[in-house]
Amino acid sequence: MKITIDNKEIEAKEGQTILEAATAAGVYIPNLCYHPDLPPIGSCRLCIVKVDGMRGYPTSCTVTVKDGMVVHSDIAEVQDLRKNTMWLILSEYPKESIDKSSQLAKVAEWIGAKDLLPGYVRESRELPIVTNEALFDRDFNKCILCGRCVRICQDVRKTGVVGLVGRGIGTTVDTGYHGQALDESGCKFCRACVEVCPSGALTDKKKFEEKDKEATLIPCKEACPGHINIPLYIRLTAEKRYQEAVEVIREKAPFPYTLGCICDHPCETACFRGDVNEPISIRAVKRFVAEKDNGAWRKKIKILPKTGKKVAVVGAGPAGLTAAWFLNKNGHSVTVFEMYKEPGGMMRTGIPRYRLPADILDREIKDIEDFGVKIKTNTRIESVDNLFDEDFEAVFLGVGAPKGMTMRLPGEDDPKVLDGISMLRGVNFKQNPDIKGHVGVVGGGNVAMDVARTSLRLEGVKKVTVIYRRTREEMPANPEEIEEALEEGVEINFLVAPKKIVSNGDKLNMECIKMKLGEPDASGRRRPVPIEGSDFVLEVDRLVSAIGQKNMICEGFGIELNKWGDISVDEESMNTSRKGVFSGGDVVTGPASVIKAVSAGRKAAVSMDKYLGGKGDIAQNLAVVEEEDVCIGRDENFADRKREHPALLNAKERTKDFSQVEFCFEEKAVVSEAERCLKCQLRLGIGKAPFPPEKH
Repeated sequence: MKITIDNKEIEAKEGQTILEAATAAGVYIPNLCYHPDLPPIGSCRLCIVKVDGMRGYPTSCTVTVKDGMVVHSDIAEVQDLRKNTMWLILSEYPKESIDKSSQLAKVAEWIGAKDLLPGYVRESRELPIVTNEALFDRDFNKCILCGRCVRICQDVRKTGVVGLVGRGIGTTVDTGYHGQALDESGCKFCRACVEVCPSGALTDKKKFEEKDKEATLIPCKEACPGHINIPLYIRLTAEKRYQEAVEVIREKAPFPYTLGCICDHPCETACFRGDVNEPISIRAVKRFVAEKDNGAWRKKIKILPKTGKKVAVVGAGPAGLTAAWFLNKNGHSVTVFEMYKEPGGMMRTGIPRYRLPADILDREIKDIEDFGVKIKTNTRIESVDNLFDEDFEAVFLGVGAPKGMTMRLPGEDDPKVLDGISMLRGVNFKQNPDIKGHVGVVGGGNVAMDVARTSLRLEGVKKVTVIYRRTREEMPANPEEIEEALEEGVEINFLVAPKKIVSNGDKLNMECIKMKLGEPDASGRRRPVPIEGSDFVLEVDRLVSAIGQKNMICEGFGIELNKWGDISVDEESMNTSRKGVFSGGDVVTGPASVIKAVSAGRKAAVSMDKYLGGKGDIAQNLAVVEEEDVCIGRDENFADRKREHPALLNAKERTKDFSQVEFCFEEKAVVSEAERCLKCQLRLGIGKAPFPPEKH
């Protein structure tokens, strides 16, 4: 049907309101209480129009169009009425506090009443401003009673936390009828109310630009180096759709089970649920769904026809195997070269079996091989030229950082002093490194904790002491790794640094000095400063240095290195200085996490596919999932629901062997944990209220 608005004939659909038809046709009619996701109520009366044949000035958001209808929205009498209405709306608004980017400010500017300043009539109502609660602030002095927050909370989310309180001029919006705190009101912190508020009465604590909206509002996904769709697989887990959940993970990473066991989970640190009480146990949820995997995804993987292009991947670690997986999926013939006897890189050589059992890693690497990737072990590559001579057209260097760093101390060359990386590799490959008696470990990172806990499990080791030059607060190791080490009996001497190592028969005398913390250094942590005269000697049978790692780049690679001696790459394409040679993982970043290496391998695969003539489209859509229900319902105790923790093997039993320390969630616990999610993603699905067009 056709209607006319301000002498412009437009197409309208049956059932549309005048405002909806106008908005769809690009004709702006001022409004504040209207929102495309909410039923119209016409309370703000800014969208009034004059309609031929109708009495008065109806609100355009509540009047349904009729064929041939003639509407006037910009005539003088309508504009004057709007100015009066806006004057009333702003009469109690706090002086000089209006956000110029808000819908309220933009609409006031559009209406054109320059004298309609906030607080024009009288002082604001001086209602309490709530800033001490999680995620968003409430200043109802800025509330214009449009009712949008109430309607989306009650009618759309079905949570019913906020409502109109009081009567007449004393009406306000509040939680319930007694002004409860959000965590007492049944609020689920979905922040739909914040999204629809036009006046600044409800504002996010974490501010953001529109271009950064998704990254800010979905922090778990943004914090994940692999950008795995965490909200989706958490939602599917809550719905007991475990196979689809693991398929969501597999769309981005070929190691869901491995990551479920050992990921350093930066997503949990970022999780907004942590601002309410405790973050979601995201890594443990990942492990659960990976353990439930029935392999149905294998039938969904689409391997593209062979391109005839050969790719060499040097290093069978998480970066190299991920690059190989996605390049193989796109039809390229991929061969992975690994210098050790088994593939897996640091997942195989550096992570203890009590954290990552070998059979889990074996299973996921076998999946990669079963789909066509060739892996050649015991093969050290020292020349990129040789690979090109063998008709490989592109090379990925993922050689990692498999060499321990020295402490540069006198006496360190004693054979009773080992480096942590070599020690862990020897244990994992069952080469029985010379570890016994009282073992000292120097370092405060995850490798130091792995070395200490591994040592406790070796026959002949009686005691393990970690030496760390800062305090526990500065330790870079994951807090749970530190806690579990202490539970198992590892001793940690904080604010202590080694100075010299002296051989004493079959023992070592480690000369140490106590430290204090000074000013922050380049890492942001306070610099350890020696305390003069505090020297002492610690006697140990064996000493393991776990202070860092470095790469083993061969000169034959012929590529540019950065100032730290790592491979220099273009961060967007992962190209090295040599044409056709790409790189990623620890050899580029220095020692980092498995998920960061996975992300680098995937990123490189995109660029390598393009280099080989493809489009760089490596996406694999395994889980076809319907849109999420926007109704989240009410749960009186939602804010107080505690984080579920996977059970751990008894501390006294752990050090007897290398059995996996952490148990998998039980189904009841994993569903309960997934249900704690705030469903931050639902906010992105809320429509945007129509703002006035920019005036030229």
